[in-house]
Amino acid sequence: MAAAAGGFRTVEPLEYYRRFLKENCRPDGRELGEFRTTTVNLGSITTADGSALVKLGNTTVICGIKAEFAAPPVDASNKGYIVPNVDLPPLCSSRFRPGPPGEEAQAASQFMADVIENSQVVRKEDLCIVDGKLAWVLYCDIICLDYDGNLLDACVCALLAALKNVQLPAVRINEETGLAEVNLKEKTALTVRKEPVATSFVLFDSLVIVDPTAEEEDLATGTVTIVTDEEGKLCSVHKPGGSALTGAKLQDCIGRAKTRHKEVKKLLDKLLKSVEGT
Repeated sequence: MAAAAGGFRTVEPLEYYRRFLKENCRPDGRELGEFRTTTVNLGSITTADGSALVKLGNTTVICGIKAEFAAPPVDASNKGYIVPNVDLPPLCSSRFRPGPPGEEAQAASQFMADVIENSQVVRKEDLCIVDGKLAWVLYCDIICLDYDGNLLDACVCALLAALKNVQLPAVRINEETGLAEVNLKEKTALTVRKEPVATSFVLFDSLVIVDPTAEEEDLATGTVTIVTDEEGKLCSVHKPGGSALTGAKLQDCIGRAKTRHKEVKKLLDKLLKSVEGT
């Protein structure tokens, strides 16, 4: 029986899925609006200034943040920089090839840059050390270790957790030499001003399904990712083509995204409390 079901799934994967969706469930046993188990681990990379590992079902993403010095932008002398980069190595899935970043990795990097800008998770003014002379650059490297769908939700969660883990050393400018002096013994936490959380959905005929696996993404007719902050404000709606989404369905998605935000915030707050307590 199991072999027959496996064969049907291989030959007619879409029809196989539809039979489950008719019963309002999915092949992995989840309901349509149910997320996979989410786990977060802070400080996974000891050589980074901040890091976090996030698992969303089998999808595993690690974010390492490295802080370096740079001159502030000419047109914004009181600001620093946040530079996100998403890497999808062949290690995480056979769908990715070695070499320069592919289309999906570039799109994910741009999405992360938009989330940082739109949510104001960190104000760039907070990264200025000396106006017009010195600022921090936060290089946020996000690497997928295991790809099984819903990359963007995992990336945003890993970035937020890693930013909350960042400790920046005290810096002062020596008036005699004009050089920066770093005190590694005196560190302060980065000010994280907003808490963006992404919630992704796929469209199956008239149904909307949350937290898709890689197989569900491949079979779906469209995807949408909604990013909200802790005040319930919309930071981003990312819909790269695919089938249309009605206004009513979009409102349902936004409502689910707000609920998901509370779930993730509760998870991160509990984690940060346990880390601070040790």
